[in-house]
Formats: sequence, structure tokens, C-alpha cells
Amino acid sequence: QVQLVESGGGLVQAGGSLRLSCAASGRTFRNYAMAWFRQAPGKEREFVAVISGSGATTTYADSVRGRFTISRENTKNTAYLLMNNLKPEDTAVYYCAGGPAYSVRPDGYAYWGQGTQVSVSS
Repeated sequence: QVQLVESGGGLVQAGGSLRLSCAASGRTFRNYAMAWFRQAPGKEREFVAVISGSGATTTYADSVRGRFTISRENTKNTAYLLMNNLKPEDTAVYYCAGGPAYSVRPDGYAYWGQGTQVSVSS
């Protein structure tokens, strides 16, 4: 069983930055791909970014590429999402997810955090 806990959300002005963290329990963290998804009110959960277990491979949604950076520290069982140049349309609840498969689909992940709110004002 893996538990994921996100932190780092908050309210920021457009153009600002936030760094989200996802702390994982369990010894299998380094074997799991870790991903970030987000869900805005009235919208479906959408893919943001994913990183492989080693950290060597990453994939980003077109809407965040060049502004967001996903990373991980396996020694700390933690994944991160650095968000720069935030826009009002980035406002959503952000979820981290983990699993053995490298996927951009929500159904590719067995483990989810509780979510953290990110709000960007214009």
C-alpha cells in the first residue's frame, strides 16, 4: 500500500510561481512513475506531467510545457511540480498519482493523493 500526501498549493497572482510536493510512503516509490493531474470545477481530471521511476523520462501536457517542471527525489520519497508563469486557467485542484506503469491517463494509476488547491488570480 502506498500513501501520497500533496502540499504546497495556495493563492498566487498571474505570472507567479508555486512548487507542489507529493510525499509517498512505502519502499516501492523508486519503482513507480509519478504523475500530476488537475481538475477544475465542472471539468474532467486532466493530465499535467509524469516522471519515470528513475527520473530520466518526463512528459508534459501541451498547456504546461515550458512553464512546469516535474522532478523527484527518491531518497526522500518525494515528487515535485514546479509551476512558473502561472495563469488563471491553471486554477484547479492538483493531484499526485503513482503506479508501476508510465501513463498519461488517470486510470493508469492505483494510488492518489487527496489533492491541493491552486488558485491563480488575474
